Amino acid sequence: MKIIKLTVLLAILGAGLAASIIYSGLVNVAADEPHGDFVYWLLETARKNSITNAAQDIEVPDLSDPELLLTGGSDYEFMCSSCHLKPGQLESDMSLGLYPVPPNLSVSRPAHEHADDKQLARENFWVIKHGIKASGMPAWGKTHSDERIWAMVAFIKQLPDLTAEQYQVLTAAE
Repeated sequence: MKIIKLTVLLAILGAGLAASIIYSGLVNVAADEPHGDFVYWLLETARKNSITNAAQDIEVPDLSDPELLLTGGSDYEFMCSSCHLKPGQLESDMSLGLYPVPPNLSVSRPAHEHADDKQLARENFWVIKHGIKASGMPAWGKTHSDERIWAMVAFIKQLPDLTAEQYQVLTAAE
């Protein structure tokens, strides 16, 4: 009985402390100052695990059709490049102003980040379709078909291997 009372008391004190912090205005929500290490770890771990879990059963279509590069390239240029950059570009006003900083998709990622290409494609599809809360990443699935999203995934897969000139050709407006 004493353990239950102690647990309830600690829960009430914890909720009171959390409410005090939330309503005090002490939590810094400015996008130009990073989170502390623990908060950053907590948010990144939750994001990575959430996306991996949500994307695990997505069926990946054949992404090798060259037509996908043209469709996906045009969409990437207009919808993604200001945050996720182009070959040869290291930053933009948008990429500098967002927190967390969006990944530069025009450079190769370390091989250990993802188990395989299919899982990376699943995760990219899920993120493009559903977006990520409080990150600046919109949910493009509300306005774009799965086919257009898969075309962007196909383009992103090839993006790190493109030169600036190849990028220009593939992203030119139709």
